[in-house]
Amino acid sequence: MMSVVPLFLVSILFPAMQATQLTKCKVSEAMKDMDGYQGVSLLEWTCIVFHSSGYDTQAVVKNNGSTEYGLFQISDKFWCKSSLIPESENICGISCDKFLDDDLTDDIMCAKKILAIKGIDYWLAHKPLCSEKLEQWRCEKL
Repeated sequence: MMSVVPLFLVSILFPAMQATQLTKCKVSEAMKDMDGYQGVSLLEWTCIVFHSSGYDTQAVVKNNGSTEYGLFQISDKFWCKSSLIPESENICGISCDKFLDDDLTDDIMCAKKILAIKGIDYWLAHKPLCSEKLEQWRCEKL
């Protein structure tokens, strides 16, 4: 009976270990080439990602009939393909599940496309929370 308990604990904890909760500095490092892209600073991006997903690469949020995925909370209504909305425009040309892994390259490429098409105010946190007083989002490691 004792050998079942450790196996049970591992099976409970395993899903929690798969999600990656990044730090402010890791996010900043991954997004450093976005600094200044279309006039948006790295500090603004770091703030936006924090308020969108809490730096959780596996964040999934249901929102008014669509689902938003990953660090940037990219919607399956327009930007990526999911089984939940097969008629999605899929403007970024990618499966939404790709925004849930630890490779942020495709997330960043799609975020840049969204920025070019919709502007920074696509991310609702920007104007009220991430447009001024941004020093707290600076990472000293960069």
